[in-house]
Amino acid sequence: MFKTDSEQHLLDTTDSVSYPVMEHFLTIQGEGVHTGRAAYFIRTAGCDVKCWWCDVKDSWDADKHPRMKTGELANSAKQSGAHIAVITGGEPLLHDLGPLSISLRKRGLQVHIETSGSSPLSGHLDWITLSPKRFKEPLDENFPYVDELKVVVLTNKDLEWAEKNAVKCPEGTRLLLQPEWDTPKSIPLITEYVKRNPQWGISLQTHKFLNIP
Repeated sequence: MFKTDSEQHLLDTTDSVSYPVMEHFLTIQGEGVHTGRAAYFIRTAGCDVKCWWCDVKDSWDADKHPRMKTGELANSAKQSGAHIAVITGGEPLLHDLGPLSISLRKRGLQVHIETSGSSPLSGHLDWITLSPKRFKEPLDENFPYVDELKVVVLTNKDLEWAEKNAVKCPEGTRLLLQPEWDTPKSIPLITEYVKRNPQWGISLQTHKFLNIP
């Protein structure tokens, strides 16, 4: 497709920005509303929340991982054939996601993000999944833009936390509770809660059942 000089300059500029990246790969989205869809995951490095049950603790230290240019990441995502790119972490909002999101969208991909919301939103995002953590609360300024609220549940305190965050979300936000993988006792807790509160649904980590990344 023909690009004007200004459009080409914007693309060239955004393609040259770099981020610390732990990994990037084509997989199947395993959680939330878009479960089961092919997606290209870009896992940025660096985290300011650091949940003790996190299954990607290697992403916490940004200095441990190489920096990659947005153009390289966006080309890999495009070449994968996926229609969705998911920016995750770590905590991706520690970085200005404007350049990366522009590079991805210029190549025709939808840009999704999963975030704790502990930093201000940035970038051109098509779907925002907020997964708030009690270790560091999300910023109130982020709630008006949330498409999906996904709360990891271990105990009743997490259900209270889920409701506290749900009232801040806009009408129409998809509300999901997700059992922590290594805490199976949370499953009956969640299922009984959803029966009593049908505005909530259940998210499962289906990629772990499928044994895929």
